[in-house]
Amino acid sequence: MTVKKLLHTRMRLNDLERSVKFYEQALGLKVTRRHTSPRGAQLAFIATPNSEEEIELCQMPPGAEPVIVQPDLMHLAFEVDDLEQFAAELTKKGFALSDGPTKTGTGSMIAFIDAPEGYEVELIQRAK
Repeated sequence: MTVKKLLHTRMRLNDLERSVKFYEQALGLKVTRRHTSPRGAQLAFIATPNSEEEIELCQMPPGAEPVIVQPDLMHLAFEVDDLEQFAAELTKKGFALSDGPTKTGTGSMIAFIDAPEGYEVELIQRAK
């Protein structure tokens, strides 16, 4: 017996709206639905291009312990067609890369941008 497929990845955070704004404005992703969980957490699900998997952003209810993201705990990785052009567009929108671009041993280019709450997003331009 094995699992059927990956449905979503949850990221807990302190400020749901700030993170939604980042994923929509910086990366062009879209929220597909929002709701409140049975435990009172505010949830926003974000579609990922060319994939059925979603990112679930979760802000715990008032009174919960604040989220403290450990450095380099995890990151999301997205493919882009042209990393240089994507980085230029990020700059125009008021966002900046936190690392890179860097050429990898396979010829791909990678860079990182810091999302709110301390999570990292990797941008990958595959070798052609």
